[in-house]
Amino acid sequence: MFSKKKKETSSREELARAPKEELKERLTPLQYTIACEGGTEPAFQNEYWNNHEPGIYVDIVSGKPLFSSTDKFDSGTGWPSFTRPIDESEIIEHDDRSYGMRRTEVRSSEADSHLGHLFPDGPEPTGLRYCINSAALRFIPLDQLEEEGYGEFLSLFEGEKSGG
Repeated sequence: MFSKKKKETSSREELARAPKEELKERLTPLQYTIACEGGTEPAFQNEYWNNHEPGIYVDIVSGKPLFSSTDKFDSGTGWPSFTRPIDESEIIEHDDRSYGMRRTEVRSSEADSHLGHLFPDGPEPTGLRYCINSAALRFIPLDQLEEEGYGEFLSLFEGEKSGG
């Protein structure tokens, strides 16, 4: 594993820890399979792998900001890939030895949503590749950050225009 993160509580904890029945009603079947059951969506057949619009990606369960388009890159894998999270405390890493491989699973710290995996083969400046399932995320475009309640993240995009 690359680092260890502690879980922290917050005001969104009730939403993040909703009963499975409530999450099954609120999420699509694919979102539930990915975020709650640790599934993986098909490469190149998911919503955000080829999204180039500026904005942030939030946890589909809790709404916590996880990744920014400013750290997104084309890894050629068919899944959204990022060099770093917006806030490292929002991500928890676990050793994953499933399918005969040794990988680092990435989960959201608040909702414990399965997001994807972390690999040490990304570009600079971090050398990391957070390979994330689109179905575990909701994209908030730059021009909607303020109205969606994420205005504090506008500073990540100084000098950028929406729709890029």
